[in-house]
Amino acid sequence: MDEKVKIGIIICDRYRTCAGGKCLRSLRNREGAFSIYENQEVELVGYATCAGCPGGNVEYAPSEMKNNGAQVVHFATGLVVGYPPCPRIAFFRDFVEEKFGMKVVIGTHPIPQKYHDTHTRLKTWESVQWQEMIQPTLVDEAMRLAYD
Repeated sequence: MDEKVKIGIIICDRYRTCAGGKCLRSLRNREGAFSIYENQEVELVGYATCAGCPGGNVEYAPSEMKNNGAQVVHFATGLVVGYPPCPRIAFFRDFVEEKFGMKVVIGTHPIPQKYHDTHTRLKTWESVQWQEMIQPTLVDEAMRLAYD
């Protein structure tokens, strides 16, 4: 196994009461966006909400995560699948990478099938930018159903 990777997770404030079950399950199983750590040990060193629109905590939470050793920040899948998806997610990604020098991965657990179906019908993710952003969590249908 390679050196341990330390990560932080930022979730959408709409889901502030989320216990993190899907994120933690996918981290443990290296599914969805966490599949990039297939052969690595991972330590979760921070978990916070964005603090609600317009995401004021995105300015501060990565600093604490970095102080705890985080090298990567994951924006939870909820930022992508919510109704509507976070309109600031690309800006947040660029901001965290520039200000804190940390890699940002958009997504945690696989996109649940029910969200995939709705956003497909709504044509939410048809742009090239959205296609790139959902790629880490866009898995096969069987896996999406397992996360419904």
